[in-house]
Amino acid sequence: MKNQGRAIGLTILSAFLLSACDDIANSPQKNTVQGAGIGAATGALAGLILGDSKKDVVIGTIAGTAIGGVVGNRLDKQEQALRDSLSSKDTTIRNTGSELVVTLPEGITFDTDSTYVRNDFRPEIYKIANNLREYSDTTVDVIGHTDSSGSEEYNQALSADRAYSVTDILTDQGVSDSRIVSYGRGETTPIASNDDEFGKSKNRRVEIIIRPAA
Repeated sequence: MKNQGRAIGLTILSAFLLSACDDIANSPQKNTVQGAGIGAATGALAGLILGDSKKDVVIGTIAGTAIGGVVGNRLDKQEQALRDSLSSKDTTIRNTGSELVVTLPEGITFDTDSTYVRNDFRPEIYKIANNLREYSDTTVDVIGHTDSSGSEEYNQALSADRAYSVTDILTDQGVSDSRIVSYGRGETTPIASNDDEFGKSKNRRVEIIIRPAA
């Protein structure tokens, strides 16, 4: 019976994964669908591993679908609210289906070698803080990054201090510091080449990563 349940579970799991891939490509709420698909797969896998029967797999699939769909829907709504509120076209938002990654480029956030957030950009961070207060059931990582110019020690300190500066604004605007982890990664995680100025400008950034609380 147990082997039969596992065989059924594998069939269900495969079907959900294929369905999720097709639905994601065609859905305007792709992260809601993606979350449901991932949740279904996770739930089916849990039922497959922990359960002994088809019933366990089906229950796991249903529960996982519900939880994953809720998480994806919340992220879709928060992403849209952020996009509607922010003014700067240079600030980017990426929704992975499990988290939002808000990227603040150095060029609009800080002056060269400075850790003080520019006065003309602070209203954008105020808007992010408003969003985080509205969607309070989330955790936040604020991560500073640099290019490879200068020493590793200097870049690490600069990236951390810039992350702390953004965090200070968020907390001053009412976001609980218990929700935020702030740190720097220096030059260790580039997103573009450091061989030219264009790539370096992409690497100098602060990322705000927003995740639904467990």
